[in-house]
Amino acid sequence: MKILRLADYKKSPNIPRLLLRTIFSAACSIPKSCRLSPFPCSTPDLPHSSCRNIHSHSGPSRYPVLKAKARPSPEARTCRQSRAFSSHLLNNPNPDHHCGVAPSPRPTPLRCRNLDPLGLAPPLGYSNIAVSLAAPLTLNNKQQPSHRRTTHSQSAKMTVPDSFPHKHKVAVIGSGNWGTTVGKVIAESTSEHPDVFEKDVQMWVYEEKVRVDGETRNLTEVINTKHQNTKYLEGINLPTNLIANPSIEDAVKDATILIFNFPHEFINNICRQLKGKILPYARGVSCIKGVTVTDDKIELICEFIGEQLEIYCGALSGANIASEIANENWCETTIAYNTPPCDRHVANGNGQANGNGNGTYEEHRDSRGQIVKTKLTPVPEDYPPLDHEVLHTLFSRPYFTVSMVSDVVGVSLGGALKNIVAIACGFVEGHGWNMTAKTAVMRRGMLEIIQFAREFYPETIQPATLWEESAGWGDMIVSCTAARNWRYSKMAVERGVSIQEIERTELNGQKLQGISTSREVSSFLRARGIEDKYPLFKLVDGILDGKVNVNDIPSLFRKN
Repeated sequence: MKILRLADYKKSPNIPRLLLRTIFSAACSIPKSCRLSPFPCSTPDLPHSSCRNIHSHSGPSRYPVLKAKARPSPEARTCRQSRAFSSHLLNNPNPDHHCGVAPSPRPTPLRCRNLDPLGLAPPLGYSNIAVSLAAPLTLNNKQQPSHRRTTHSQSAKMTVPDSFPHKHKVAVIGSGNWGTTVGKVIAESTSEHPDVFEKDVQMWVYEEKVRVDGETRNLTEVINTKHQNTKYLEGINLPTNLIANPSIEDAVKDATILIFNFPHEFINNICRQLKGKILPYARGVSCIKGVTVTDDKIELICEFIGEQLEIYCGALSGANIASEIANENWCETTIAYNTPPCDRHVANGNGQANGNGNGTYEEHRDSRGQIVKTKLTPVPEDYPPLDHEVLHTLFSRPYFTVSMVSDVVGVSLGGALKNIVAIACGFVEGHGWNMTAKTAVMRRGMLEIIQFAREFYPETIQPATLWEESAGWGDMIVSCTAARNWRYSKMAVERGVSIQEIERTELNGQKLQGISTSREVSSFLRARGIEDKYPLFKLVDGILDGKVNVNDIPSLFRKN
C-alpha cells in the first residue's frame, strides 16, 4: 500500500488528516482474517498490556483524564479511546498496528499520555496531529509493536462523577527544604483539581523562631503570612493554600493522603505521635530516601511507616534537587505505589471494591511477598479510588514529570543505596581522577544495588526499575555529580580530612545519609558473612573508618 510521506508536512496542515484517512481506507480493504482485533493496546495478550503507566495497576478508569473536544466519531469511540489511539499512533508509526482495528465494544481501560515534556497527545480527529515518519510505512503482519515507556508530564484533567461526594484531603508531614518543595507541588495540584482534592493542604512544621524583616517570628506565622519558608526555602513563593501547622495531630486530622517528608532519624518518634490519630483508611507516600537497617533485618522506610500506622504507604524517589524543583526547573520523579487489593476497582466502574467474588478481599502482600499481618481498612467508596491516576494527578506539574510504578523495592533501595555510591564518587573526584573513573564507580555501584535487591527481595524486585526509572539511574547520576553526599566527600579528600569532620563543620548540624547508610548496610552484610560479595560497599565503609585508602578503589576492577 502506498502511503503519503510528510516531507512537506508544515506546508499543509491537512496532510496529517489525509494520512489518517488513507490508513483507515487501506484498513477497510484488508481481509477480516488478517485484521488485528481488538484495539491493540486493550488486548491482554499483546505486549502493550504490560507497559507501565498505560494500564493502571488499579484497573480501568471510571472517568476521563482529559475533557475531550473532539468531534463525535462515526464509530462512537469514546474520547479516551481517541486520545489513546492518537498517542499510540505517534509512538508506533508502523500501520500494521493501526489498520484493520475493530472498534472496542466498551471504553478501553487506557490512560495514555504522550512522552514528556511535550504534553498530552491531542484527540484523534484534530487536524494538528503531528506524525513524523522516518521511513515509508509498510505492511507486515509479523512485526510486533514497539515498546515505549509512557511518562506523565502534565497534570491530568480529571472529572469525577457525582457518585464520589467526598474529596481527598492531603497533609504534608515535614517542612524542610524538600518537604516544603513537595508541599508547593501538591498545593498547586489540589488547587487545580477541586473535584478530586480539598483545596487546602496542611503542612506540619516543627516550630522555630526565625528573623524576618528585623524581628523574631514563628516560622509557621511567616509561612502563612509571607508565604515563604524563609529558613529552608528562601526566595520561593508558596501557594496560599499551603497552610503551615505547628500541631502534627491537627495537621493530619481527617486527611486521607499523608505525605511523609522529614529526616529518617525522626521516623520512630513521629510514628508514635501519629498512631491512632489518623483515619484508618488513610494512605501514605514516603518521600524519605532511605532504609532502616539493623544487624537482624533491613526494612523499607515506606513499609516501616505503614506497619507502625497500620496503613499502606508507597514511596517517591528520583533525580530530584529540591531547589531546582522549587524554582520550577523541569525534572522527573518516580512514585512506587502497589495499590492494595481492597482499594482496587473492577472494570465496570460500579465503585465496588475488587474482591474474590464472595464479598471478601484479597490479602495484601509486602515487598517480600508475605501476607501483611495488618488488615487494611478499604478507602470508602464515596471517595475517588486512591490509585495510580489520583496520585499522578496530585504530584504532576508541568515542570515535574511523574512516572508511576508498583515496584516499591526498586524505588526505595535505589534512593537509599545510591548515597553510598555517591560518597565513593566524591572520593574519586577529590583524588583527582577523571570522569571515566567516576563512571566506572557508578556502574559498579548500580550492579551491587541490583545484586542487593535480588538477594534480599527476590520475590518482588523488578531490576528494570533501577535501569529505566528516574529512581534508578537518574537518581544515581544526580547524586554522584551534584548532590551533597558527593560534594562533601569530594571536599574531604581535597582538604585531607575525614568526611565526618566535613559533616561537623559544614552541615550546620545536619547529617549525610550516605555515612549512616554505609555503616548500617556494611554491618548488616558482615552479620551474614557476605560483606565480600559487595566490594564497593565494603571499601566505602573502610574509607569512612580510616582503614582503607582512596587509592585502593581501582583494585575493585582488577581481576585476580
